[in-house]
Amino acid sequence: MPDKVLVSSQFKIIHRNAQRFCLNIEASPDFIFVFSMKGKGLLNFEDDEKGLLPFSLFVLNSGESANINGADLETVTLWLSPSHVLDCAARARLVKADARITFRSKLIEKNTRIARLFEDITEELNQKEAGQEIIIAALVEQLIVYMLRHHANVQRSNELELSRVGLVDRRIRRAVELMHAQLERELSIEELASAAYLSPFHFSRLFKKLTGATPHSYLASLRISRAQNLLAETDLSITEISARVGYSSSSHFTKAFRQVTGLTPKDFRSANVKVNSFS
Repeated sequence: MPDKVLVSSQFKIIHRNAQRFCLNIEASPDFIFVFSMKGKGLLNFEDDEKGLLPFSLFVLNSGESANINGADLETVTLWLSPSHVLDCAARARLVKADARITFRSKLIEKNTRIARLFEDITEELNQKEAGQEIIIAALVEQLIVYMLRHHANVQRSNELELSRVGLVDRRIRRAVELMHAQLERELSIEELASAAYLSPFHFSRLFKKLTGATPHSYLASLRISRAQNLLAETDLSITEISARVGYSSSSHFTKAFRQVTGLTPKDFRSANVKVNSFS
C-alpha cells in the first residue's frame, strides 16, 4: 500500500509503509500520535527505550521529543493542533475553554477502540472518493474525545489565550506570533526576547518551561509544519517553499523535513490525497 498524506488546518496525517523506518520527532506545538499497524519498532523517549508493537499507540504532548526506528513498519502519524483538541473538548463539554490539556498515557497497547479508529482512518485515506476529508475529520474527532475521556489530564490555566496563531501562553504570545509571521528570517534570541519584553536569558528559560522546547526547536517545528501546508495546498516549487520557511539550502530543508515526517518533500507532495484524488 503506497504512502498517503492528508493535510488540514486542524490536523495532519501520514500513513506509511517503510522497510526501513526512522522518525525523529522534535519538540512541536502539536500533540502527536503514532499508531503502529504492523511490524516492530524501537521507541526512544526521555532516555527510556521501549518496543513499539503492532496495535500500539504512542502519544506525545506539546513540546515532547522522541525517536522511532524499525523495519517493515506500517504506521499512522497524526499531528493535532492544541486549539483543535481544546475545541473538541469544549464542544463535548469535557473541559472549559481555559483548560490546559495533557495526555498522561504515553504508550497504549492493544486497545480495540483506538485500533478500529485508526484502521477506519487508514481505509478512508486510501478510498480516493469524494468526501473523505469529512469522514476522516469525524473519525479524528472521535479519537480525540475517546483520548480525552480515558487518557487525559486537565488543569485550569489563566495564562492561556486563543490568539491568531492558536492557543498560546500569553507571556510568550508576541514572540510566537513573530515566529509565525517571519518564518523565512533568521530570528535571534535577542529579537524574540524583545518581542516578549524579557531579557534573552529569562525568555529562553520561560519559553522552555512553558513549551517544553527551546525557541530554536519550536521555530524549526513551525517551519516544517508550514512547509507541509505549502506542499499540500500550492504548486510552489520545493526550492521556493524551502526559502519561504527559512532554509537557504534545499538539501538542508529536505533533510530536516524527512527527519520529522519520514518522507522527502517530493514524496510528501505526491502522497497527498488531495493531489492524487482531485488534480
